Amino acid sequence: MAYIDFEITTPERAVFKQKIRQVSIPTSGGEITLLPGHVPLVAPIEAGEIRLLDENGAEILMAVSGGFVTVHGGDRVVILADTAERAEELEIEAIEAAKRRAEEILKEKIVDEERFADAAAHLARELARLKVARKHRARKTGVLPEATEQE
Repeated sequence: MAYIDFEITTPERAVFKQKIRQVSIPTSGGEITLLPGHVPLVAPIEAGEIRLLDENGAEILMAVSGGFVTVHGGDRVVILADTAERAEELEIEAIEAAKRRAEEILKEKIVDEERFADAAAHLARELARLKVARKHRARKTGVLPEATEQE
């Protein structure tokens, strides 16, 4: 079986580096799934969920807030992400608090464009993190993830 040498890094750390079977990534053009032998590619990433299948076929979930993916020679995929976290690193309660803070800023009557854009980007990041954290918790507990009106 063919594999992809996969790596995801942020300015702070190397998040994950391993051989994988496939990866699904949220790009500005929609979600893409990369398999071994994919054509070379450079694409911007949006806030969302990254799903990997490792060498054993186990699914690994991550939350990402943006960045770029590059495919080199069909068998190497590198993601340079603004932020990226593995599902097991995420804490639902802290994410929900950060989401509420971003929503409060967006509801303010008078807010400058820069602060609004920052809050909107932060909200998108927190929604992606929340989705991944809830899905991870559901797998561990067998209880379906809670949904909110905003998701």
